Amino acid sequence: MKVFVQSVNFNADKDLVEFVEKKVSTLEKYYDRIVDAEVFLKVQQTSEKENKTVDVKINVPGDDIIVKKVCKTFEEGISLCTDTLKRQLNKRKEKQRAHHV
Repeated sequence: MKVFVQSVNFNADKDLVEFVEKKVSTLEKYYDRIVDAEVFLKVQQTSEKENKTVDVKINVPGDDIIVKKVCKTFEEGISLCTDTLKRQLNKRKEKQRAHHV
């Protein structure tokens, strides 16, 4: 699966990009028809500690699944996004199974 990582308002270092690609790539285990994933990392210009926004868009046939989280670190945001996406992809797979039976 191809993972596109885009950072807004800052330059993501190589370690962060690799971390994102590794975490998002694990989603293939849960749903095998993922076309690709787009990850947007943004830094909000606020005084709050939770100023990192992570948007993950998973392209699957017929639909896109988008998850957005705001956290203190991008790593935390990616982890929360992938956990949410795992649940959504599992639900989607269960629905498809139910239709085929």
